[in-house]
Amino acid sequence: MKTVHEVSRLAGVSIRTLQYYDKIGLLHPTEYTGSGYRLYDDTALQKLQQILLFRELEFPLKNIRGIMESPDFDRNKALEQQIALLTLKKEHLENLISLARGIKATGVKYMDFSVFDTSRIDEYAAKAKASWGSTPEYHEFEQKSKGRTKEEESRLGMEMMDIFRDFGKIRETDPASDQARALVMKLQSFISAHYYTCSNEILSGLGKMYAAGGEFTANIDKAGGAGTAEFADRAIRVYCGK
Repeated sequence: MKTVHEVSRLAGVSIRTLQYYDKIGLLHPTEYTGSGYRLYDDTALQKLQQILLFRELEFPLKNIRGIMESPDFDRNKALEQQIALLTLKKEHLENLISLARGIKATGVKYMDFSVFDTSRIDEYAAKAKASWGSTPEYHEFEQKSKGRTKEEESRLGMEMMDIFRDFGKIRETDPASDQARALVMKLQSFISAHYYTCSNEILSGLGKMYAAGGEFTANIDKAGGAGTAEFADRAIRVYCGK
């Protein structure tokens, strides 16, 4: 566990910023000391890291919260976009350094204004932001989640995990069974009711993500037992005719 002061120094963000993230429900401390001081574990630090990556893409904080709480949040996709954006920024800085060195070597006659052009960076950032925030499903998610308390969000998350626990109970059976089909329909209805309209196409994509490894797979398998995420994906694929 790290204190708020240690996290502030480690991440390069102010204590006031961390307090604000807690206040708006973006990043809660893992726990509090008896004196009321905030403490953060590795999972919280990983989430903070992802928040700061989205800030580099200039996302508003309220959008970052909506994206990261969405059931189909793809951490790998976010990291790939961040790597691409940072690479563009790195190239931009290297070009500026080369310009400064050229001016130092040859004097003010050395002129190259093209290095100040940030259009490639701006264009990529705009596309990345659009890929997260411009879909009808995202706007629907924003509307349905508006005004929810952190307790309500937590309750919904637990209810969704309950569905995966039920998947876990039948993970050794046929994914084409009536029981598996009923659970897939229950999952689809739950997502549509509380997050966004979950079409078969979207559901199929979610199934792939559930079984692709990483946090989603780990959390689902933790709820239902090893192999639950992979079984849910197979049941979803059968249901969607994939």
